[in-house]
Amino acid sequence: MAAILIAGGAGYIGSHMVWHLYDQDKEVIVLDNLSSGKKENLPADICFIEGSIDDAALLDQIFAEHDVCAVMHFAAFIEVGESMENPAKYYQNNVVATLCLLDAMVKHQVNYFIFSSTAAVYGEPEYTPLDLNHPTQPVNTYGLTKLMVEKILKDYDRAYGLKSVCLRYFNACGADPQGRSGECHDPESHLIPIILQVANGQREAIKIYGNDYATADGTCVRDYIHVADLCSAHDLALKKLMADQTSATYNLGNGQGFSVQQVIDMVEKVTGCSIKREIVDRRAGDAAMLIADSSAAREALNWQTNYPSLEDIIIHSWAWVKQ
Repeated sequence: MAAILIAGGAGYIGSHMVWHLYDQDKEVIVLDNLSSGKKENLPADICFIEGSIDDAALLDQIFAEHDVCAVMHFAAFIEVGESMENPAKYYQNNVVATLCLLDAMVKHQVNYFIFSSTAAVYGEPEYTPLDLNHPTQPVNTYGLTKLMVEKILKDYDRAYGLKSVCLRYFNACGADPQGRSGECHDPESHLIPIILQVANGQREAIKIYGNDYATADGTCVRDYIHVADLCSAHDLALKKLMADQTSATYNLGNGQGFSVQQVIDMVEKVTGCSIKREIVDRRAGDAAMLIADSSAAREALNWQTNYPSLEDIIIHSWAWVKQ
């Protein structure tokens, strides 16, 4: 049985993808430099290789020693603010290192690539929900690096026959329903784990950046997609790619939005803890509403979300935090 190489497989989404494939008895190889990933979030008997995707000699060794049929790439840096302060770090890892990985794939004739992209490629929304026809005009370096790789993949398909699927995530969240992995960034910048840190006594209060937006309760609305649902979409995307031999791009979102206020209220309900709130000034570049039109993925991949409810997302996240 040929293996799937998971680059960045010890990170948040990568580790959930590993468990998703492991549960199906798929052969998986994890490549991660552990700069932010955690090996303890992985199955104990998984094939784990510590290293980076820009190590050409290591990639040659992996592809020579293992029968790899496909690569899933989760090894990007993802912090928007940091990408603006230190763009070199993001261009080096998210673009240059990814090119190294793609070149190794071409060299060793590994022809299937699943790419974690982002809704940040769209930039300021001109309308919502955002569909695949929406212009791509990133407003930060992180989004720009992801869009660059999407463009590179089109060229690599045309020139070298490397087939790919780009999956543009909205707000990934939640944890493995069986409690084997979960969200843990350092520093934490995602809304749900930050609110849970308040519930857990690790933080004093949650900052709400503006409560005067044109939304029902004045706070920003975002599309939160459960990490388990993201993983099922990756699995289906790879199966379709191998069957059809046609590259594609899809949005992955829940299709419904929840406001910051709604998320805080739900955390209070699930945890039984009172969450202290602090209203502060708006952040530059925060759109009032970001919701995905994921109909293309639902139709083409026969994909559906198993955990669309905000309550389920927070129940799984809280269980992970508590353990």
